[in-house]
Amino acid sequence: MAGSDWGHQSWFQFESWRCHWRCTGASDRPALVLLHGFGASSGHWRDNAEALAAAGYRVYAMDLLGFGQSDQPGGRLDNRLWSRQLQCFLEQVVGQPAVVVGNSLGSLVGLTTAVFRPELVVAVAAAPLPDPTLLTPVPLRRSPWSRRWQRWLVLLVSRCLPLGLLVAVLRQKPLLRMGLASAYANGERIDGELVQLIRWPASRSSAGRALGAMVRGMALRPARATAPQLLTRLQQPMLLLWGRRDRLVPPVIAQRVVQQAPAGLVHLHWFEELGHCPHDEAPEIFNNALIAWLKQQSPTR
Repeated sequence: MAGSDWGHQSWFQFESWRCHWRCTGASDRPALVLLHGFGASSGHWRDNAEALAAAGYRVYAMDLLGFGQSDQPGGRLDNRLWSRQLQCFLEQVVGQPAVVVGNSLGSLVGLTTAVFRPELVVAVAAAPLPDPTLLTPVPLRRSPWSRRWQRWLVLLVSRCLPLGLLVAVLRQKPLLRMGLASAYANGERIDGELVQLIRWPASRSSAGRALGAMVRGMALRPARATAPQLLTRLQQPMLLLWGRRDRLVPPVIAQRVVQQAPAGLVHLHWFEELGHCPHDEAPEIFNNALIAWLKQQSPTR
């Protein structure tokens, strides 16, 4: 097994940034794109990609800007920009509409792309779907004074906080393992390979700058780019994969996702003993659930 170093790896250009991607599986198969969560990278699909390729897919994954081996820009990073990165990847590299499978942040990017460019996305699998606005929705219209005040506060906080120092502290192995323990219900999967996969991007000199860009971007995005508004506009089928023991994104949010999407479009599948990263905690169980749902979407495959 190649582990986190799986697949053929290469680069593509998105606007002024260099982005890392990888793939495996026969080139004439339907496309499936894997999107990692916050702090992770394409290597996090270490025990999923080959199984999905064996099930009959050409499996791709890319590092979102700010993570993995992709560039770590400043400015603002939010799900709209990551979605544009995915759109570029689908058009330039994949070359055909794809199933998009996300973990955490990657799920929000997949949903955003399915809504903004529906012709590029066949279906979405979200494991799970995080967005604070699913608990407290952002009003569609806010007063100009309220928007200015929020923008001023976010910019002040993001520029005054020593984010580079914060990243340097958090990437220390004991703290990193504590953070992973909150995300993983199955602690046996927190091995040296996983720790290094998370730790290496945080060790880059531009990591603090990228974190500031994420703080600004996600806090200042408009209501139309939040999950509650995106879900109402979803057209493709969605599989929602959720661990009952997820301590980072409460399982109660899963029901809100189902309620806010068009009726009958979202299928919710529970993993009773898993946490926030079901694809890596129990890859065989995750792969089987995903493949079974994909077969239901395409009975002739």
